[in-house]
Amino acid sequence: MRTKGFSPPSQLATLVGKSAMITAIRAEIETLADSNASVLITGPSGSGKDVVAQLLHQRSRRAPRPFVALNCAAVARDLLESELFGHEAGAFTGAIKARPGRFEAAHGGTLFLDEVGDMALAMQAKLLRALETRVIERVGSMLPINVDVRLCAATSVDLVAAIDRGDFRSDLLYRLDVIRICMPALADHPEDIPLLVAHFTAQSPGEPIAFDDGALALLCDQPWHGNVRELKNFVERAQAHFPGQRVTAEMAAQLLRRTSRPTASAPPAKPVGPTATDVAIDLKAVLATLEHAYITEALQASGGAIAASAKRLGLQRTTLIEKMRRLHITAPV
Repeated sequence: MRTKGFSPPSQLATLVGKSAMITAIRAEIETLADSNASVLITGPSGSGKDVVAQLLHQRSRRAPRPFVALNCAAVARDLLESELFGHEAGAFTGAIKARPGRFEAAHGGTLFLDEVGDMALAMQAKLLRALETRVIERVGSMLPINVDVRLCAATSVDLVAAIDRGDFRSDLLYRLDVIRICMPALADHPEDIPLLVAHFTAQSPGEPIAFDDGALALLCDQPWHGNVRELKNFVERAQAHFPGQRVTAEMAAQLLRRTSRPTASAPPAKPVGPTATDVAIDLKAVLATLEHAYITEALQASGGAIAASAKRLGLQRTTLIEKMRRLHITAPV
């Protein structure tokens, strides 16, 4: 079944590199491609987790069927259920007509959920049920729909730590983490940078450019905090600034200096003595402490009434209950 708007990528994915790390991942993909087991792809943002998911699909028997991708972090939490499972007409405000979700669109193929760690707990439970039963229900319907998908999930966060914080379900992690593929940061395999640069240069539209040995050596020395995605962005920027030219080390350095991060060739001078940036701040812990204090105060002022406390805080009742569970808050009697 193919659904309008959801189709396989028009170009075949390519995992570029000759390093031992990338070579091992390519071999792992070839071995695991035809398995129906769920795959969890980990690694820093921009390291190419989506490419691994596409390759797993393209190398499998599911390749003729759709490859459907969804970034969970890019969808509002209250709309994610509809995106995944679809909805019937009138299921909620704005649902003018029935619409299939990503599970139905990926039937027979592969469903790729990027940044699955950003999914709300209630949605995690529904995803777990769909994976275990292979049956979904559209929002606003009780009609079961059988689906056959292979799930690939990706995350740039530590899901075990998220479980410890109460932000992720351990049973869902066990269901997703049947097969794990770990993508390295680009800084861990800099020997692949010249090949990646050549690949991105060949892909970029417009007048072709080339990088001399000095420029490539400079690029290999950069930290590339944004990983392969940042490198690709740099190549596109170089082609825009130097169309049809051979990029030298000086030209590459000029572009690198225009970025917000300092380059390896010109490290910033560090001030003497302690500064505010020398102190590590756990922002999540600070926010959790503030949330705990405000929720506790609202519950005490409302005599433990959840609905009244939620109204006082400007939250939905279900949202307050989820926060209380995550922060281990018990309503006063």
